[in-house]
Amino acid sequence: MDVEKTFENLSIELETSKGKALVFADPHIAFELSRGLRIRTKFERNLAEFVKLKNPDFVIILGDIKEPLGINTFTKRLLLGFFYELRDFEIVITKGNHDGKIEEVLKNFENVKVVGYYTTDEMLFLHGHQTLPPEAKFEKAFLGHIHPAVIIKFGSTAKRVKCFLRIEKFLILPTINPYIEGFDVREGIKMIPFLKNSKEGDAYLPEGTYIGRINFI
Repeated sequence: MDVEKTFENLSIELETSKGKALVFADPHIAFELSRGLRIRTKFERNLAEFVKLKNPDFVIILGDIKEPLGINTFTKRLLLGFFYELRDFEIVITKGNHDGKIEEVLKNFENVKVVGYYTTDEMLFLHGHQTLPPEAKFEKAFLGHIHPAVIIKFGSTAKRVKCFLRIEKFLILPTINPYIEGFDVREGIKMIPFLKNSKEGDAYLPEGTYIGRINFI
């Protein structure tokens, strides 16, 4: 796997007052067990390698670090290995709906902070399954949760393609896990409480190509 090529377009880099932030969403580590796959993708090892190649000042992970809702031996082993590889980086996790007991697993990693949401430089970061924190002041917001994707037609065939989805000041990132297919944005948007009544949004392919405005109704 070409690590940098695989993950580059599914993450974003932001310049902040704390330095360069690498931001990505929905790794769903240990998804192999939950989905009954017989192969070990070693996805989490490749993702850790990508972070080290990018060498950011800090990392923001927009929730759903793990796939299983609970914690089992396999999941814990993969999580510990992943965060051990990234022990030299400051990491902020905005806790997702799959991240039950994540604090318990990561309690010995002083470089990792698990929060409900995170703000810096008038930017808000959160997973997206919860309501907006009323006390948070922001000009831009970044979230995940719905694994946005669109259906693109190629002649007589159609393919589901991951995308970034922008709705006003909110940017929704695709899952960074290359083995997980995205959800149609028209269905996924209903799972974000503060955006579920949105009528339309702008979609962009991971490499930056503007697809167009998507009508959710």
